[in-house]
This record gives sequence, structure tokens and C-alpha cells, in this order.
Amino acid sequence: MLLEDALRALPLLARCDGAAIDVGSGGGSPGIPLAAALPEREVTLLDAERRKCDFLRRWAPPNARVVWGRAEEQPREWWGVALAKALAPPPVAAEWCLPLVRTGGAAIVWLGEGADLARLAAASKRLGGGIPEVHQGLAVLPKVEPTPPGFPRRVGVAKKRPLA
Repeated sequence: MLLEDALRALPLLARCDGAAIDVGSGGGSPGIPLAAALPEREVTLLDAERRKCDFLRRWAPPNARVVWGRAEEQPREWWGVALAKALAPPPVAAEWCLPLVRTGGAAIVWLGEGADLARLAAASKRLGGGIPEVHQGLAVLPKVEPTPPGFPRRVGVAKKRPLA
């Protein structure tokens, strides 16, 4: 089930060019299954906990790079696509993902039941993203313009005070 859930993003990921980053990779899903399914694509597995990164290093395929750090500390607008599964409420996940993606790319966010798409759309707009497209419980946030300066906000602020 976990593998199938991760691979739901495969057709959406194939629409985006460039390297991918799995923000809050944790136990490796969706980053490891997607990296294994796309061996020609560079995938970064990002997590803020060292012990999770140690686990990820043991299981990551050759095209996956593990980074110990936070989204707020990563290079802005470098990746073609950012992924967030079970990371935070969708507007918070958008704030952590969209600033990492270059214009023309996208953030892909797994949605839980009852996700507020209006709040997600408002957050996406403030971050340089377009209107979310929903596909099988996944929201694709196209990056239509550069993220304004100041985003993502300092560590902890997005979760305490979501944008929308």
C-alpha cells in the first residue's frame, strides 16, 4: 500500500523536468520508490532528523542523495519538482516546497481527507504558484513566477502561522 501510494505521483513527476526533492522524507516514501522507478533522475531526500537520514542512506538508490537539513535552509528555486507527503497541512507543505522549485516546475502535495483547497490555493498564489490541480488525492502546484523574498519564513514560523 505504501509503495502504491508513493507511485501515484509517477505520472505527475514525469510531467516535470529536472531534479526532484522529497521534503521531509522520513521513512523514504515517496522519495525512494520514485527514485527507484526513475533511475535517470536525480532525487534529493531531505529530512531534519539525523537518525532518519542515516536510515535513508542505507536504502537510497544510487540516483538519490540524502541531505540532513530543513527546507528553510535549502537553495531556493533549484529543483524542478518538490514532493511532500504527510509532512504538514497542505498550506504549510506548500510554503516549504514551492520556494525550492524553479519557475516552470511544480510542487506535488499529498492531500488528506478534508484538505482545504481554497487555503492551499491562497498559499500557492502568495508563493509564486498557480491554482492547484488535483489528481487522485495529489495536488500539483505549478510554479508560475519566482517566490517573493522572505519565503520560506524562518524555521517554525510556517507551522505556527500558516499563510492561508
